[in-house]
Amino acid sequence: MASSSSTFVLSTLFSSCPPQSLNPNKPKTPSLSSTRQTLKASTFLKANQQPTFHPIPRNQIHLSRKFRTFITVRDGSDGDGDEQPVVGEDSAEFVLSKQKLSSWIYFTAILGTVLFILNVAWLDNSTGLGKPFVDAVSELSDSPEVVMLILILIFAIFHSGLASLRDAGEKLIGERAFRVLFAGTSLPLAVTTVVFFINHRYDGLQLWDVKNVFGVHELVWLSNFVSFLFLYPSTFNLLEVAAVDKPKMHLWETGIMRITRHPQLAGQVIWCLAHTIWIGNSVAVAASLGLIGHHLFGAWNGDRRLAVRYGEAFEVVKKRTSIIPFAAILDGRQKLPKDYYKEFIRLPYLSITALTLGAYFAHPLMQAASFRLHW
Repeated sequence: MASSSSTFVLSTLFSSCPPQSLNPNKPKTPSLSSTRQTLKASTFLKANQQPTFHPIPRNQIHLSRKFRTFITVRDGSDGDGDEQPVVGEDSAEFVLSKQKLSSWIYFTAILGTVLFILNVAWLDNSTGLGKPFVDAVSELSDSPEVVMLILILIFAIFHSGLASLRDAGEKLIGERAFRVLFAGTSLPLAVTTVVFFINHRYDGLQLWDVKNVFGVHELVWLSNFVSFLFLYPSTFNLLEVAAVDKPKMHLWETGIMRITRHPQLAGQVIWCLAHTIWIGNSVAVAASLGLIGHHLFGAWNGDRRLAVRYGEAFEVVKKRTSIIPFAAILDGRQKLPKDYYKEFIRLPYLSITALTLGAYFAHPLMQAASFRLHW
């Protein structure tokens, strides 16, 4: 028998929802709590049972203007009912028909403005604060390894600190204003850390040199390429990153999130291992330890914040995903749909692939630009 599927919407009820009819003959609309209990009971059936879901009629669903969760459920009548209902969001979804040209024009204008301000206020040695900042940190130690770790620590404090204050900050000044504050603080510190690493990556004690070993260059290149596919889930919502759309805290569940719940951590570990193997000195080791340590904290902090924001929905996603890549898939907690590959054939992933290739060939330009800063 051919597999059938039904898609329905569970919506949190707010005061903006239309009032229920007083007609006693009209069927009573099922409450949200009873719907959730039904879904929860059906989701956590024993392994030997076949779940069957019945879609709620469209005229019995109240759509909230503030929050919608889309759940696609497979009917288990033909034996395919072990596929998991999605309680999170579909990551990297990009529907061209829903895009507004004006939004991307604003995005381009904002990006150009940010880069101009970053150059004048931070990067330009004659007008910016970047060089004085690096010089002040460098005075704390003659060791490039120590300076590298201090720069990473400063970035981590501001980046993770502001992320932890997001809920309170957004209530105080609004989502867009807080995003501007967050990006305006994190971006120059991140650029400074990257520039210092590029300029001082060969200053440390050489521990090994495997550049001439057969296959190492190809292994490092492939690892670096793969790391970028994990590193940038922010491409899922670029318009929110630039505050063109109102920024939100998302509970992603599909695509790369099925492989690991924290793709940035996985990508950073892969990137650090690849660069440490290739460079092989103490500066690379120090940078890798600092970056991995920051991302480990970020993974813990991210889970904590999502638990506060989404509650039981996050716990469901957490139980069937893993921090270690592929672990939840291998132990059966994550059940991949048959057409899983389609979750990657999307513009954000294709864009990252193109940008990763471009960044590789632009390495000489990036190094030359960093050298000119003399940080």
